[in-house]
Amino acid sequence: MAAAEPGRSRRPPSDEDTGHEARAARPARKAAARKTPTRKTPTRKTSARRGRTGAAAAMRSAAEQLAELLGRVPESVSSLRPSEDGWEAQVEVLELERIPDTTSILASYKVTLDEEGELISYERTRRYSRGMIDRPT
Repeated sequence: MAAAEPGRSRRPPSDEDTGHEARAARPARKAAARKTPTRKTPTRKTSARRGRTGAAAAMRSAAEQLAELLGRVPESVSSLRPSEDGWEAQVEVLELERIPDTTSILASYKVTLDEEGELISYERTRRYSRGMIDRPT
């Protein structure tokens, strides 16, 4: 990278420095900003006012709170559904890492959250190896 020339300003000249001619040479800016269509989607604030956490926030909350309790980072949230009192989620957690990766042991936890997204309960419902696939029964 070449050094800047001494005595040369990096700041573009202002209208006062260059005079009227430079102002006329610059492209005119549009006065009106582009209008984008507005959506009427509920925001986190509106959901919080009603006292109920949205689905995305509930997923994050379930994963974060379970990680704090178990001391392990969840792999994914495999299901989430609203309940009468809040949310129920199935969270997949890596319990034992092995080589090759397909033999690692994962567990599925049922997590129950209240309407504000606070964890009420959790229980491990299943343990399986990563390479195992579900088969129809």
